[in-house]
Amino acid sequence: MKDSVDSTETIAPVSGNSASSGAAAPPGRINRSLARHLVGRAVADWSSQILTWGTFLIVARLLSPSDFGIVAMAMVLFSYLRIVGEFGIPVTVVTVRTLSEDQVAQLNTVAVALGIGCFGLACLLAHPIAVFFKSPQVGPVVIVACSTALSLGLRAVPEGMLEKDLRIGFLSLCNAGRDILAAAATLLMALLGWGYWSLVLGNAIAFTARSLVVLGVRPHRFALPRLGSIRQPLRFGWHVMVSGMAWSAYSSLDNVTAGRMLGRAALGFYGIAWNLANVPLEKITSLVTTVVPSYLAAAQNDLSSMRRYVRTLTEATALATFPATIGFGLVAREAVPVLLGQKWRPAIPAVEILCAYAAVRSVVALLDRVLTALGQTRFVMWDQVWALVVLPCAFYAGSHWGISGIAWGWVVAYPLVALPLYWEMLRKTGMGNREYFGALRPAVHGTGVMVISVLSLRWLLPASLPVLLRLILEIAAGALAYALAMILLHRARVMSFWTLAKASAPRRG
Repeated sequence: MKDSVDSTETIAPVSGNSASSGAAAPPGRINRSLARHLVGRAVADWSSQILTWGTFLIVARLLSPSDFGIVAMAMVLFSYLRIVGEFGIPVTVVTVRTLSEDQVAQLNTVAVALGIGCFGLACLLAHPIAVFFKSPQVGPVVIVACSTALSLGLRAVPEGMLEKDLRIGFLSLCNAGRDILAAAATLLMALLGWGYWSLVLGNAIAFTARSLVVLGVRPHRFALPRLGSIRQPLRFGWHVMVSGMAWSAYSSLDNVTAGRMLGRAALGFYGIAWNLANVPLEKITSLVTTVVPSYLAAAQNDLSSMRRYVRTLTEATALATFPATIGFGLVAREAVPVLLGQKWRPAIPAVEILCAYAAVRSVVALLDRVLTALGQTRFVMWDQVWALVVLPCAFYAGSHWGISGIAWGWVVAYPLVALPLYWEMLRKTGMGNREYFGALRPAVHGTGVMVISVLSLRWLLPASLPVLLRLILEIAAGALAYALAMILLHRARVMSFWTLAKASAPRRG
């Protein structure tokens, strides 16, 4: 496989007559631009997320569990059609820098055709899916939910061009606007008594509106596809699509295993454990996985810049996620009853285990983006297929020990998926083990001090102390210990990130 990865399956982008090419920005300017876009995306994401969470709590009270169940059944198909519909075309447009305007126009036609095809397939499968789930209401919901595949095809190339042009701020605003529109529309229709249709139509309206805005801002012409001209880009997109399909499959098989082997109650406990351990992390890792690829693609011919990006982003991600994930695992025995009530105590062991996995996943998420930027999509694809083999086996074996065993399946098997990515990334970038793992040192040191502090405090606190007070004291002690460790042991690194943040802030006047 090593030889095939290095041969024609690897697209080696070079500068030339590419669509939307331009002079490379100085490294310092790119660093400040990346930091500014990361901050802007974080502000937009969290602002819209707070509103979304608040709206969801209201909608959850207005609708019944069966309403959510019907939509969940319908969205199973869309989660896969969305990946097929994109066919990796946005990623291809961003990453393959040798694409001509005519090739991009051909890909634009392919994307629209795929969108139409996916919608047609959804219409054909709607009735069989309703029969499978023994729920006649699911059929129409499938058709409406998957109608967004049409707009998905229209905006695939325009979105890729915007990312290639580093219009990250605009895309962040589009995402925030989509979330706010979806929350408002869903809430309004739920108040009007539309039931499950409020969930379907709210998301469909917001998704379509975002696609139309992107299309209006960055339209692109169409051209009749010629296979000989776009064979390489299509192969690149195929690898991206298969990777996405494999990821989507194995990411849901732990839930399938829990539900099938252990029952609905166990699945409920496992689902809560997964959400508590991973959902807060998603907003942090999504910054890396959505904003960073455009910058990595721009630096694909400069390995020194690529290594700098990997080192800096890995260090920054670890500094933010290690204390959050490991820290929550430490206080889960107090936090879960306080946040959710005593009935959710059986989820605590799985929360503690999954928090350890989440810490590792937070830094691994960058690796396949780096390899994709370097054209190694075939390697990433086969690694994801390998994960689709290894992880379900681990989930099944672990299910014999309950939901904790399934959680251990992630911890035990995921390194087998991550290690090939590490090996290939280090080899392709010329980065040494010492350089990479040195980027993790500050977070590891700070988190280690935090763990010792929390465990020591827990041993000293009287058992009769109220759970809420114990939780507050443990969180305060952990945060203080982590902050002090960073200031005393890695002050220079902390100040460098602070200086970059100040330099990236928009100037007034």
